Amino acid sequence: MPDVEKPRRGFHMQISIKSESDKEIQFVLDDATIGFANLLRRYCINSIPTFAIEEVSIYENSSSFFDEYIAHRLGLIPLTTPAKALKNEEVTLMLDAEGPGVTYSKDLKSTSKDVMPVSDKIPLLKLLEEQKVRIEAKAVVGIGKQHAKFQPGIVSYGYEKDGEFNFFIESYGQMKAKDILKTALEKIEENAEEIEKQLEKA
Repeated sequence: MPDVEKPRRGFHMQISIKSESDKEIQFVLDDATIGFANLLRRYCINSIPTFAIEEVSIYENSSSFFDEYIAHRLGLIPLTTPAKALKNEEVTLMLDAEGPGVTYSKDLKSTSKDVMPVSDKIPLLKLLEEQKVRIEAKAVVGIGKQHAKFQPGIVSYGYEKDGEFNFFIESYGQMKAKDILKTALEKIEENAEEIEKQLEKA
């Protein structure tokens, strides 16, 4: 991965990190155009591969919730995503719960220790006495361009002065905030190099 403090060949801007944690990062993008700042923001939101639940098979549901409602809720649960998640990767998560009580994200059992809900405390369903759900869900790798559930976080920036932008990234938990930035820079560079190759062929 490129060092965000010392951008790789092809980048002329400078990035200075102001504060950083696993969940949030604030940095200054200097010597850049508004167009590039917006490009970086869009890549952070729309081009980072993450896992999300895509297909849901409901084998038993005696709760008061429609199958479609349950599938929608499962799809919105952020899932931890390995640094090099591959496009064709799939992971299965199982839910087998019985009331009375609230079913939480911790009750989802994953076939991969690297792909699981980012928090154990996300409420899924409230089940009454003798109500049951038995579900199999398939998580796949996607990007925010396909669906908002694949977006890794919130990204914003403010224009300060000539070529200087204050950026803020807050991760939903699939990966560290700094990894969102690094991956976005990698994707921008890869695409720029591909365009350059195509132009050379033209």
